[in-house]
Amino acid sequence: MDLTIAPLDLAARVDEALAVQAVAFGLGPDEVAVRRQIVQRHMQFPGARALGATTGGRLVGFVYGMPNSRTHWWSTVVEPYLRAAGNDFWLDDSFVITELHVLPGHQNRGIGRRLITTITDSAAEPRSILSAIDTDSPARGLYHSLGYVDLARQVHFPSAPRPYAVMGAPLPLRRR
Repeated sequence: MDLTIAPLDLAARVDEALAVQAVAFGLGPDEVAVRRQIVQRHMQFPGARALGATTGGRLVGFVYGMPNSRTHWWSTVVEPYLRAAGNDFWLDDSFVITELHVLPGHQNRGIGRRLITTITDSAAEPRSILSAIDTDSPARGLYHSLGYVDLARQVHFPSAPRPYAVMGAPLPLRRR
């Protein structure tokens, strides 16, 4: 497979990236429309960056993230859960993985691993945080294999039907 991992102009290719996310995460058109505005806003934050995985010029996966700020919406939702677990210090000096998605037909080939390790390799922060649906899944298995640990579980986001786990790892991530 001829795969390229490279910087992605997410603002310019948001619709293509969200098409990947919609398939990988099972999003409907209304959710995609909301996420489009969120992505556009996020890409204006200082230090926000994205990587894409392409094969034959087609985007098959992407990741984006940014230095975390306690003022970001995500942080305000997860902070009480992290504080209750004694882990709210993870919100400081962290690079947050906002989204990571790979098309189902391209999963289990190391693409997600390459995307997340490449984007965090250039992070100035000493650690990384993210949230994932709180279930035993291949995504959480990947994060655990990279050194992420559960910082808070059963985290409820408004309008999300399932609870999430907040995970964190020191940087650089473990390689396997």
